[in-house]
Amino acid sequence: MKAWICALLSLFISPLASASDGVDQAINEAIAPISNVIAGIVFYSVPVGDASLPLIVVWLVVAAIFFTVYFGFINVRGFSHSIKVVRGDFTNPRDKGEVSHFQALTAALSGTVGLGNIAGVAIAVSIGGPGATFWMIVGGLLGMSSKFVECTLGVKYRNINPDGSVSGGPMYYLSKGLAEQGKAGLGKFLAVFFAICCIGGAFGAGNMFQANQAVQQVISVTGGDASFFAGQAWVLGLVMAVLVGIVIIGGIKSIGRVTERIVPFMAGIYVAAALVILFMNMEKIPEAFGLIFAGAFSAAGVTGGVIGCMIQGFKRASFSNEAGIGSAAIAHSAVKTNEPLSEGFVSLLEPFIDTVVICTMTALVIVITGAYANNAGLGGVALTSSAFESAISWFPYVLAVAVVLFAFSTMLSWSYYGTKAWTYLFGESKASDLTFKFIFCGFVVVGASMSLGPVIDFSDSMIFAMSIANIAGLYMLAPVVKRELSSYLARINSGEITNHRTETVEEEGGDTATV
Repeated sequence: MKAWICALLSLFISPLASASDGVDQAINEAIAPISNVIAGIVFYSVPVGDASLPLIVVWLVVAAIFFTVYFGFINVRGFSHSIKVVRGDFTNPRDKGEVSHFQALTAALSGTVGLGNIAGVAIAVSIGGPGATFWMIVGGLLGMSSKFVECTLGVKYRNINPDGSVSGGPMYYLSKGLAEQGKAGLGKFLAVFFAICCIGGAFGAGNMFQANQAVQQVISVTGGDASFFAGQAWVLGLVMAVLVGIVIIGGIKSIGRVTERIVPFMAGIYVAAALVILFMNMEKIPEAFGLIFAGAFSAAGVTGGVIGCMIQGFKRASFSNEAGIGSAAIAHSAVKTNEPLSEGFVSLLEPFIDTVVICTMTALVIVITGAYANNAGLGGVALTSSAFESAISWFPYVLAVAVVLFAFSTMLSWSYYGTKAWTYLFGESKASDLTFKFIFCGFVVVGASMSLGPVIDFSDSMIFAMSIANIAGLYMLAPVVKRELSSYLARINSGEITNHRTETVEEEGGDTATV
């Protein structure tokens, strides 16, 4: 099966890639009018002082604040329990599902840890100054609560298919959860709206953009315009498509096995490089934190003082960890558990790792090296690369590997998100599943070969439009999660939900041990 898919991909893409310039122009011209209208609606902004505030960011941040307060700061008091669940303390191997808690976490992380952590943070700091880092961290901490709600609901309302596979996510908890409240029509509408937007986002920002940026980074470190790949980007795209296809054909189990290795590895490389630079500049760390805190509350700033700085920080946090978007709930729904709340706790770690740890490390390096002030003409990946290169001369090569791995893992996760949205709309069948995956792999090559332009504007709009339906449903279903939380904590305290690691020690050694 893998062989014929690869052969078909080559036959399907090669003629298209050879005429990529004409295809670029035709597609961009066709999509631009639609993209401009949709992006104008989804990212509609209002002036706040000298800054511009996208209302979609307000929608996401206000929801995160509400869920943080409504659930009694679950993002703080539930953190230690989330670590216990991820390491398997409360895992029952007999529970239904497809992947472990750790695999579900890494699969979801692979969809968020990526270019936003490298390029997006640089943009936020270069525009909002060092103070944007503070608000980015706050946004990440608040986003943990949104993830908690959506991932709990994802497991509670998921479908366990006859073959043991799982289908879950906002499509299911919007339709089934709201139907329980007598709002079946509204739930179905929101679910379909979400699924359509998810498919659009999967093809664009979750696929074509990732392939494009990975290829551009490889070309950059292999000679730029003189690189062999400069005129043959589709070759790299085809290689990536084949690798993606090999993994995603196996579904979430295969994706989970790959991401549980790739995500820790790529994050480890990136964070290790950042720590080396921080260690080399230890004397500058107090000054950097001083700039971050002072900038966060300064009346004077690059984009309108504290308000502009806050906007940049919250915007980057929202765009990076996707809390409230609903995408991660699709991956978390596949976990092996009979306790929806257990995966809600696991999901708390996702924005923390993505935003509070990795994004903050990027920002600290940019601030400590002074790259944000000394490279005014640079932005995005180039600024981050310059900051790391100032201390580690060969870092651009490491960054190229990181970008490719980030892009590859993001494509894996978004292929799964798109597949579940597609099968929700067109039916759970092998043919429907393979159809989407084949099209998805084709778009990997197209994305690598094209200058995307309005295509990415459109797909970005689709991703954030997902939050319109998702958060509306989360508000209505929040009481359900609150009842589940009360029940779960009561059963944890009573011992009804058992720590299986402790249980195993008791069985093997005969003595009680606390793990």
